[in-house]
Amino acid sequence: MIVFALRRLLGFAATLLVAALVVFWLLDLLPGDPAQFVLGINATPESLARLRAQMGLDAPAHERFLGWVWGMLQGDFGMSYTQRAPVGELIWGRLGVTLPLSVFAMVISLIGLPLGILAARRRGKALDTVIMVLAQTGIAVPNFWFGMLLTLLFAVTLRWLPPGGFTPWNENPGLALRGLVLPSLALALPQASILARVMRTALVDVTSQDYIRTARAKGLTMDEAVWRHGVRNALLPVLTILGLQFAYLVAGTIIVENVFYLPGLGKLIFTAISERDLILVSGATMILIVVVTATMLLTDIAYALVDPRLRERSAP
Repeated sequence: MIVFALRRLLGFAATLLVAALVVFWLLDLLPGDPAQFVLGINATPESLARLRAQMGLDAPAHERFLGWVWGMLQGDFGMSYTQRAPVGELIWGRLGVTLPLSVFAMVISLIGLPLGILAARRRGKALDTVIMVLAQTGIAVPNFWFGMLLTLLFAVTLRWLPPGGFTPWNENPGLALRGLVLPSLALALPQASILARVMRTALVDVTSQDYIRTARAKGLTMDEAVWRHGVRNALLPVLTILGLQFAYLVAGTIIVENVFYLPGLGKLIFTAISERDLILVSGATMILIVVVTATMLLTDIAYALVDPRLRERSAP
């Protein structure tokens, strides 16, 4: 298991290095001049040259890349061109919205697991059909449109929850939590639907295996055999889906954050792109990449804990 984890950690580090190179290269190719954006179209060539020097934009690309990576390793993401504030502080403040939103949405989406198990145990019956139809509908409905429906119902009509905006956690945790309920539900709908379908398919396949029949022959009921032996094996593909879903939730909150006017990381990146603030875009993007890659790493380790065959394959 240690060898397996070390190999995954090496892959994690290599992935981050390649991702940093790609992010820097792509942003460096974008047209436009950040100094021109800051000073305006009437800026003189002398003032533009001075600002470029202050921003470090006049250095060769390889020097800027190495300096950027070294700074990130030390926790220094640079200074925002437009907001004139440390990029790390701006990102950290926005993660206080994006990460709780993603975690709440993931927790809510776990309702798909018992629904998938229930559908598999009632395979071919009315309940199975109803759950699968609802799951297919949840996958087809865009989360931003579902979010608007939730707002109309719970915020405009019933007035139970706020329609948008966010109260900082240190001011009122209760209001902050209420502000994340509707966007979390909007994000969780398609994820719960996917989990339900994957869990049903995996469990239906598992119940036809020889070890389930052996357990039944030893005197266990079908429900006992499924819960003791089937569910654990059916969770193997589900773990992969869970890791991918959390990565998607963290990286894909930009639309929902804009729908509900949440000051999260996705909205920060959207604003930074529109303002040509490349140092802020690159820093926020790398944070997302770190979170997504770390999620994949933890998923691989969890998969190996559940399935010992992976550890055996990685042994020298």
